[in-house]
Amino acid sequence: MSAFMHALREQRWDDHRYYHHNRINQSLHFISAICFVVAYGLLFVDPPLAALLAWGVSMVTRQAGHFFFEPLGYDEVNQATHEYKEAIKVGYNLSRKLVLMGIWAFSPVLLVWQPDLFGLLTPHGGWLELARNVGWMWLAVGVGGVLFRMLQLFVQEDAQTALVWGTKIVTDPFHDIMLYHRAPLHLMRGEMYDPGHGVRHAS
Repeated sequence: MSAFMHALREQRWDDHRYYHHNRINQSLHFISAICFVVAYGLLFVDPPLAALLAWGVSMVTRQAGHFFFEPLGYDEVNQATHEYKEAIKVGYNLSRKLVLMGIWAFSPVLLVWQPDLFGLLTPHGGWLELARNVGWMWLAVGVGGVLFRMLQLFVQEDAQTALVWGTKIVTDPFHDIMLYHRAPLHLMRGEMYDPGHGVRHAS
């Protein structure tokens, strides 16, 4: 358990220091995290609505922060190139995220071709039913995306790396709220970048 928690802290630290310099990105992660926590609660009462919130709001705000606000050049603080950071990223780096977000964005087209999704869904009779079916599909894309990357890590690395990353992904919303809840305040004060990236977090 000690090794597991150490690996989890390492993955979280690398993710923070390499991919969360910008205060706008951090603020968007804070908003995303709140929505994800709400979506977690909705999973128990309305799974398709939870998936619509998670993908339609949480993931869009989260990834917009990465793609539009994070600096992609040489990282002076960490003395690392963008290519190096992408190569060592345990989970979904920006290249893998483009593939995942592409699958998410185009998956509803399947419902035009196969409204019952090969017998898995009740064909929609209106816009509300269509939205719920999209929600079910997006839930499958989300769960499938996590399980697929865990399987890759299991094969390419080891079981612990896969389980640690899976744990990190599931608990990220709670950790992000703790880590970035003050980011909007810093942003309003005119602080565009986090000056603490050169200071290692206490383990």
